[in-house]
Amino acid sequence: MNIQEYFSRISYDGSHKDADLQTLTAIFQHHIQAIPFENLSMHCGETIDLDLQSIYNKIVRKKRGGWCLESNYLLFWALQEIGYDVCILGGNSYNPAEKAYTAHVNHILLKVEIKGSSYIVDAGFGGAYQAWQPVMLISGKDQPQIPGIFRFMEDNGTWYFEKVKRKLYIPEESAPLTDMPEMGSIRKLYSFTLEPQHIDDFQELNTYLQASPDNILRKKSICTLQTNEGIYALVGWTFTELKYNYMDDTDLLCITTLTDEEVEKTLKDKFNIVLENKLVP
Repeated sequence: MNIQEYFSRISYDGSHKDADLQTLTAIFQHHIQAIPFENLSMHCGETIDLDLQSIYNKIVRKKRGGWCLESNYLLFWALQEIGYDVCILGGNSYNPAEKAYTAHVNHILLKVEIKGSSYIVDAGFGGAYQAWQPVMLISGKDQPQIPGIFRFMEDNGTWYFEKVKRKLYIPEESAPLTDMPEMGSIRKLYSFTLEPQHIDDFQELNTYLQASPDNILRKKSICTLQTNEGIYALVGWTFTELKYNYMDDTDLLCITTLTDEEVEKTLKDKFNIVLENKLVP
């Protein structure tokens, strides 16, 4: 495994001599715009292994994406190689349908220490809730980014991460959005504590997510990628393009329903993914 090969994969040709916030932000942005959040392996009959060599071969050499466990573990390795003080944390994602955080850890995120300040770096949340910059770990402070306003709230050692959403504009020619989220509100994302974790703590979760028929990752084939302006998302046969701040405090959402042939072409054209095995969306 080679850090230059990773930089080539994410099209990063800047300096990494200084393990500072500026370099971290640049590497992070290149990572999320090059490596899709995707669970396509599960829908191609492939097994997802949670060891670094497998993840490196899949994402760096085969130019695939991965879900949070893979993408954030690869980023953890890269940041350690460069010399950052980084550790793994475990998160409990928020389920809007149940209006509750999951009882068990089901997300992985990273904490990076720079000059006495802590930053949460998470390349694996995907879609419209993906932050575009490291978020300073400070309670109650609004931190505006291009995707929206992010903030942490801390209560008795538990941290809560949330995003303030903008309004959506959907052109009439777009396919209708069936499960329209609540508008103009705060979207809770996940909770976490600052207790450091090891990748081995997530092995059981990695196995469970691939086997359990109830979780969203088994039910839907998902591929999302951050772009310069917003997001591409392919969920099943539905391709969505989101453009941030298209109008004042409003995001533009265009939705298209694809055929099987178009799914394969869209993966190649928009996400730079060519699958080895047949995808069943």
